[in-house]
Parts: sequence; C-alpha cells; structure tokens
Amino acid sequence: MTGSEPEPQSDEWSNWLLHLRHAGDPEHERAIRAELERCADRVLDGAQLAPGMTLADIGAGDGLIAFSAIDRIGPSLRVVLTDISRPLLRHVERRATQRGIRGQCSFQHCNAENLTSIDNASIDVVTTRAVLAYVSDKSAAFREFHRVLKPGGRISIAEPVLRDEAVAVSALKIQLDARPIEQQEPLIPLLHRWKAAQFPDTAEKISKSPITNYSERDLVRFAQEGGFAEIHMEFHIDVSPHVVTSWEVFIGSSPHPWAPPLSVILTEQFTPEERQIFEQAFRPMVGAPGSTGVSRIAYLVAKKPLE
Repeated sequence: MTGSEPEPQSDEWSNWLLHLRHAGDPEHERAIRAELERCADRVLDGAQLAPGMTLADIGAGDGLIAFSAIDRIGPSLRVVLTDISRPLLRHVERRATQRGIRGQCSFQHCNAENLTSIDNASIDVVTTRAVLAYVSDKSAAFREFHRVLKPGGRISIAEPVLRDEAVAVSALKIQLDARPIEQQEPLIPLLHRWKAAQFPDTAEKISKSPITNYSERDLVRFAQEGGFAEIHMEFHIDVSPHVVTSWEVFIGSSPHPWAPPLSVILTEQFTPEERQIFEQAFRPMVGAPGSTGVSRIAYLVAKKPLE
C-alpha cells in the first residue's frame, strides 16, 4: 500500500470481531461477551501480573484482555497491544482513549510470528486469546514470545481447538462418498455443504488449515520447542445451553473469521428448494429447549527460564 492510498476501514478480522461474530444482535453480543470475559479472567489469572509490569497482548482484537489487565493492576501497568489488523488497532486505540488509559498503551501492527517492533527481553507477560488458531507457523510465534520475554517472564494463552468440528465434517463427506446420492438421507448433502463451507472436510485440508491442524498437545510441544519451562496446560470442554436463540442470529453469525455466515452459504450454494428443505429441518432446532453448544479451549501457561 502506498502512502497515497487510504487504509481500509475494515478487514476480515475487524468485520468478524465487531459484526459477524454476533450477527449485529445486541443480546447475542452480550451473551458472547460474558463467555469471553470468563475466558479473559482465566488468562489473566495465569498471567500473574503485578504493578509495574509490561504486558504484551498479542492479537489484541477489541482489547478485552489488555483493558481487563489494566482494570486489575491499575495505572502502573504498561500494555503493548499488537494485531495483524490495522482497523482493529485503530478501534482499540479509540477505546483506550475513551477509557482514559491511552497513555498506558502502545499499539503495534504485526503478526504473532514476527514481533519485530518489540525488543528482546522487554516484556514481563505475553497473552493471547484465539490468536494462534489463525497463525500458520505456531512454532515461530512461540519463539517470538520467548524472545520478547524477560528471563522468568510468563506466557498465558487461551486457544480454541477446532479439530473436532473439522473431523465431523470429514465424516459427513466420507458418508456421502460411500453411497450414491439417491441413497442418501436428503439432509446429509445439505448439512455437509453448510459445514464444508466453514471447516475443512478432508484429511489433507485439515492438515493444511491453521485452525484445524493442531491439538492441545501440540500447543504444549510448541511451548517446549520454543524454550519454555514449567508448562501447564488445561483442556476445557464445555457443553452448555446454546447462546444462539433466534434464526436470524443463527444464519447471520459466523464461527470464525474465515467462515462465511450461513445466510451467505444458503444464498450462494443452495437452490430455493434446498433452502426451504434446510430451513424446515433446522429452524425448529434453534433455541429449542435442551439445545446445546460445545466449546473446546486449551489454556496454557509457561515460563521463560532464568538465564
């Protein structure tokens, strides 16, 4: 981008985080925010921040972890917020100004694998939440975390593990491939078309996609290979009442930044007849009593050894 070209007002990251994640629905946004705040609290518990420290929140997004950390520790905490999205960095800087904490923050445009704007051994704690899931070279990211941390510094991360979602879609494809289409249940091809638009559906695609080619155990391995010690990982699987309670939110929201919402999939990949069949089958399930959602999140903390 040249100096004469205006920077984009939004990108895939900001559009998803600020709009598609909750489909523009205030009630659904509040429900998601409550879940995210619980996750951020767990990350900060693992961070063990203290007054006078410097925190690097990698992939800061809308500033949830960084601002929560400042709320906990107070004005002596310095926070470096990084993100790959310039629109999100502008957004979070405006929020910091509105909160009266702009002076405690610095904002760096970079990706997790290449934190070139952060000096060696200058950070006390590194945090991430749902960031490494989208990083192609996770090992490089852990090496960068190690580089920027002071000896004895800590990482505290929370990362979704989405492999099971992809494996389920792959199983649908295997089922479809095993018999002629006329012998299939009519909903199976439609269900596969929906899910395959949001998650990889073959072993090869799963192995190539950053969001599905790792497990919680891989995160431990990456931390070990990155030079960290005293590694502790907790893998949380939570089955809870589904937070989506309306059809409009169900089809208008998206599970991750690289996934089109169901409304787009229905418009672009379904005939009107297929869409009618699909909606008749699935609409009654949305918000029905007993409907549940599943989240799988790996929480990992580790230390850079004292030198």
